[in-house]
Amino acid sequence: MLAGISTACLYPKPLEESLYDLAVNGVSCVEIFINTHSELTKGFAHGAANLLKRFDVNCVSVHPFTCEMEQIMFFSDYERRVEDILDYYKFYFRFMNIVGADVFVFHGGKAVRNKEMYCERYSRLFRLGKEFGVTVAIENVSRCQSGSSIYLRDLSAMLGNECAFVLDTKQAVRAGENPYRFIELLGGKIVHAHVSDSGELGDCLPVGKGRFDFNRFYERLWKVNPGCTSVLELYRSGFGGISELISSYNILSNITGKFGKEQTG
Repeated sequence: MLAGISTACLYPKPLEESLYDLAVNGVSCVEIFINTHSELTKGFAHGAANLLKRFDVNCVSVHPFTCEMEQIMFFSDYERRVEDILDYYKFYFRFMNIVGADVFVFHGGKAVRNKEMYCERYSRLFRLGKEFGVTVAIENVSRCQSGSSIYLRDLSAMLGNECAFVLDTKQAVRAGENPYRFIELLGGKIVHAHVSDSGELGDCLPVGKGRFDFNRFYERLWKVNPGCTSVLELYRSGFGGISELISSYNILSNITGKFGKEQTG
């Protein structure tokens, strides 16, 4: 299991600077959050790939800046929008091929007419991703229908093997859900996680500032999917400086590294 940091933590610092700051501080695993269209060009992607290679950093996932458009583009009755957004998402998948990322984070819809429609539209994106060697994974987001563990359970049953999920601990808390409920219902289809601490001070805290049991969390993830990756995802207002990010990353890396050795040794 790998633990890393999302470049989103350092927003609004430019992506390439965020990536450099994480790499130079010894972070070996990242999620890249694309902030705008120009960052999807081949030139920019190759620049990011060269930086990753220079510092021996593994990019495991990519998060799109267009997530807030997914309701209107994927789930309206206007078919041309679906065709256009599918074509546009090829930019992300080509970027991922260049930087070596496998998991694409999908927020999905906020008010989809029915689950059959959700499955049909998501399946088209999932299959398109597979053409590029990419896994499109639905993230549990509290403001979206995916915020419900029962909703995702139903989608999982309807989609069979053609689905995957991202588990976000803070989004589970915000939706009034138990993160472990998602693990129980979705099992090995969880391929990636966004983690943060939570407690009396908030639901998106640096590791150690709350009461979240990361040892237990990773143990449960390991049991359902030993290859599941994870990244620390904090909002810039939630930590003091990059040293706090690196401290959290080191704690997570020690947990995932030690646990993996214990289970395989």
